[in-house]
Amino acid sequence: MNQPDALEQLISELEDVAERLRSGELAPDEAAELVQHSADLAGRLGSELDARGRSAGRLEGQERLL
Repeated sequence: MNQPDALEQLISELEDVAERLRSGELAPDEAAELVQHSADLAGRLGSELDARGRSAGRLEGQERLL
């Protein structure tokens, strides 16, 4: 597949948000919204990593049974 996976997309978006925040060119309310958005992205990244870890754990367990 040529489409980037969900993890890569979330990382890229978080990096873009961080870059905008570091620029210092945002109004305070805009910066606050971006901080909240970055927290949301971090939560989604954590969920994606957890899901992948659980999935990998299930696959590992099945391999042991074989």
